[in-house]
Amino acid sequence: MKNETEKAFISQLQENQNIIHKVCRIYTTDEDSHKDLFQEITIQLWKAYPQFRGDSKFTTWAYRVSLNTAISLYRKKSRNIETREYNANFHHIENIDYNYEQEEQLKLLYQAIQQLNDIEKALILLYLEDKDYVEIAETLGISEVNARVKMNRVKTKLKKILNP
Repeated sequence: MKNETEKAFISQLQENQNIIHKVCRIYTTDEDSHKDLFQEITIQLWKAYPQFRGDSKFTTWAYRVSLNTAISLYRKKSRNIETREYNANFHHIENIDYNYEQEEQLKLLYQAIQQLNDIEKALILLYLEDKDYVEIAETLGISEVNARVKMNRVKTKLKKILNP
């Protein structure tokens, strides 16, 4: 049973690891921090996986765990991420290289997003991933109306940052 659970988790993680990379990209500013946060989110996903019941899509659940982990870590006064040892079995997950050169064209947007607060960052990340307001609300644990109102405020704030 445990072996099947582990295989299922690794398969889901393999298919959806870009979710984690995107969260890391929003909440970190350098490659080392990105790698550290990626590792910490992977650990938290693995620890939480036994409680994943499939009531929502794996991607929704993964966003929720990833965002909660990133927000929790970066709300601490210290910006250093405390990492933990993780199961060596995860070493065989094929790493998809995250191409920073392709991201260069989004540099200004990411710089603007860095100026947002933690919840605003989560909202805009999900919005940029073409999530509908129902899924955004479910992922963040807020009402759909609240998600729409907050998103409009974030869009206005980003416009002011990008076009002063």
